[in-house]
Amino acid sequence: MAVEIDVEYLGDLHCRATHGPSHATLTTDAPVDNGGKGELFSPTDLVAAGLGTCVLTVMGLMARRKGFDLAGTRVHVAKEMTSSGTRRIARLTVVINLPASLTLSAENRALLDKAAHSCPVHQSLHPD
Repeated sequence: MAVEIDVEYLGDLHCRATHGPSHATLTTDAPVDNGGKGELFSPTDLVAAGLGTCVLTVMGLMARRKGFDLAGTRVHVAKEMTSSGTRRIARLTVVINLPASLTLSAENRALLDKAAHSCPVHQSLHPD
C-alpha cells in the first residue's frame, strides 16, 4: 500500500507537503546557499532528518522487543552538500548518543548497531 504525500508550491521557494493518512503538514524552504532564506528545513535537510528518525525508530522497535527503553537517546546527523559538480548530498554523518544511565549487554548493543544500519532510509541511500 502506497502512502500518498501531496506537495504544493507556495511561492518564494517554499513548499507545503501534506501527509495523506494523517493530514499532517510540513513546509520547506530552499537553503541560503541555493537562493532560499533558510527559514525552514530544506528538502535535503528532510533526507537527513528522515535518516536520523528512521535510525532511532528502528532501534526503538528492537529495544521494545528486548524489553528496554531508549528514551533520551539522541541522534545527530551532519549533512554535507557537494561543493562542485551536480548539487547533491555528499555525506551524511550519523552519531548516536545513548543515555549514560542506560546499561546494555554486549548482545543488546550489537543488536542496536545492527538495527541502526538496517533502517529503511539508510538502506535506500546510495553508498556514494
